[in-house]
Amino acid sequence: MLEKALIGSRRYWGWIFFLLAVIGVGFIFYLRQFSYGLGLTGMSRDVSWGLYIGQFTFLVGVAASAVMLVIPYYLHDFKKFGKIVILGEFLAVSAVTMCMLFIFVDMGQPIRIMNVVLHPTPNSIMFWDALVLNGYLFLNIVIGWTTLSADRKGVAPPSWVKPLIYLSIPWAVSIHTVTAFLYAGLPGRPFWLSAIMAARFLASAFAAGPAFLIILALIVRKLTKFDPGKEPIQALGKIVTYAMIANVFFLLLEVFTAFYSRIPGHMSSFEYLYAGLDGHGKLVPLMWVSVVLAAVSLVLLINPGTRRKESLLVVACAAVFVSLWIDKGFGLIVGGFVPNPFERVTEYWPTMPETMITIAVWAVGLLVLTVLYKVAISVREAQLESGTDSSH
Repeated sequence: MLEKALIGSRRYWGWIFFLLAVIGVGFIFYLRQFSYGLGLTGMSRDVSWGLYIGQFTFLVGVAASAVMLVIPYYLHDFKKFGKIVILGEFLAVSAVTMCMLFIFVDMGQPIRIMNVVLHPTPNSIMFWDALVLNGYLFLNIVIGWTTLSADRKGVAPPSWVKPLIYLSIPWAVSIHTVTAFLYAGLPGRPFWLSAIMAARFLASAFAAGPAFLIILALIVRKLTKFDPGKEPIQALGKIVTYAMIANVFFLLLEVFTAFYSRIPGHMSSFEYLYAGLDGHGKLVPLMWVSVVLAAVSLVLLINPGTRRKESLLVVACAAVFVSLWIDKGFGLIVGGFVPNPFERVTEYWPTMPETMITIAVWAVGLLVLTVLYKVAISVREAQLESGTDSSH
């Protein structure tokens, strides 16, 4: 089926070559980083995780969100998700690919990645994070490709794939839970030392991922003959609504705990992010943009009238995605390091090389997503033409 990705319009190939050009520019910057070291980035002794790890953390959530389609479709026989579930599984493949690449570029010497394989340390959360990410990537590739192949032939998927589908459900939860444990298990970082860190991660995942999937589904409908369906999109909109409400609620719980208990380490990180600390406040405008976007998205999503209008639903989903990208892909990570354990503020901001490498990794993910979606959509369009579409 991969040959279907080699056939496309001028617009399709223009998009492919644009992504390849962005990847090429980013690779040149990565070669500079490889030669010079991570001193080329905005990271420092005090802020040792920055934009790369922030993107990794955010995208793990996007990958985990595929389970919000798998559970209704496979466990509750919600057939309306039949057309869109493959889009969620392939989005997970793209997101996990980007996660691994962000870990790769964050390593000072990429060969150190082999230490996870050559010298496994089960007492390390990093070991388990690598295990669950690779396993989830394998599961989604196998499940997505096998079910799509079966659909193409007009037959039921083989029986051996069902156990893998059921296994992927707890596995999806595990990838974000384990990632949350990377932060929640660090006693020297009060901002992350929270029992609900995993719950916050899952809530944001189940909001940002389906929100992005809604946008992708509407793009697919506009640019191709394949229509993922109005009802699945509206059902996803409800999932985004509930998950975003839970995400905001969990954040407010953290704020209350920090300021009511007057825990200095927890309070100071929030103060730095939202009000500035000791004259430092680079992230304050960005974090308030996240707050405003979250509020706008909730207003549009909670009201059924605005949520049912797809033009406004797109605005709401874009607001959710950007808000959570700022909060989780930037603020949460940097906020854990500022101030440092000595109560000193060392600010962080990505450098140009760091930003270009990040954009290039996103371009790789979009390239993988484009190729997989091209295959899936070509199969669906062929079924529509022949009248054998069995996805619903």
